[in-house]
Amino acid sequence: MEGNKVDAELVSQLKKLQAKYDAMGQDLSSYLDGLLYSDYLTYWDYIHLDTLLSLQSPKTQFPDEKVFIMYHQITELYFRLILHELEQVTARENPDEDFFIDRLDRIVRYFRHLENSFDIMVKGMEREQFLKFRMALLPASGFQSAQYRLIEIYSTDMINLVNATERNQINNHEISTLLEKLYWRSGATELATGKKTLTLQQFEQKYMRDFHDTGVRMKDRNLRQLYTKYFAASPRKDEIASRLRALDTLSNVLWPLAHLKSAGHYLHKDPEDIKATGGTNWQKYLPPRFRRIIFFPELWSGKEKEEWGKAAFVAETDY
Repeated sequence: MEGNKVDAELVSQLKKLQAKYDAMGQDLSSYLDGLLYSDYLTYWDYIHLDTLLSLQSPKTQFPDEKVFIMYHQITELYFRLILHELEQVTARENPDEDFFIDRLDRIVRYFRHLENSFDIMVKGMEREQFLKFRMALLPASGFQSAQYRLIEIYSTDMINLVNATERNQINNHEISTLLEKLYWRSGATELATGKKTLTLQQFEQKYMRDFHDTGVRMKDRNLRQLYTKYFAASPRKDEIASRLRALDTLSNVLWPLAHLKSAGHYLHKDPEDIKATGGTNWQKYLPPRFRRIIFFPELWSGKEKEEWGKAAFVAETDY
């Protein structure tokens, strides 16, 4: 009896497969032959574990350099997860509240893990090792994370990523114009001369075209635009706003503050701070109270925006 049930289930599955492959003009029996001869899938092959574990290539003999490499690789994977969700959200036509909230929850969750993980950088390396092996990394810098810049472009209108002191002076909101004024570009100037660092020159050469094209595509589809178009008048707008506020806080206050804490731990030295590897002006570039980047300014009160990134800033990120 049980054998007949299994046979019936197999026949049903085969019929479905036959219909699937017929629709594509494919021969099902050939695919079944392939299944017969193929090996079983293993965990290590599925996630390419051997390749993944071979991607750490230190430039020095200091053991903690591997910690540094792996932490940044993990960070970039989290950024990839965030972008994966942002790509889904911005590609969805007429997104509904449940979908939008679910994807925002995922994004916020990833950012919370990132923010909490910075103890690995602050407490997970010997300072003396770091200050030595970092000199072998010139002019590379975490500043050159293109994925983080893409997260910003997917999240808000590009005018909100312009230096706060210059936003009111810009009349032309074309993407090419705004790209020239993005806040992070002024953070990658040589401390002594004010000229572009090699770090910035390399970064722009490799990624500016991607930033431009993404900015064009996201001009009317970024998270802020989607909120304004679909959810600002929704009965569930408060639920959605709480997620967006959490994302704003994590991306533009807590994450940079965690990064600043790490930089200060390793690079602060009286009477003069140590320069970052790429020559970036980390003392002015990292503090959120200087950057004043806010993805969703309409969701914050005037007082909250004035206190952005300061000790008095309290964000309502629980929901």
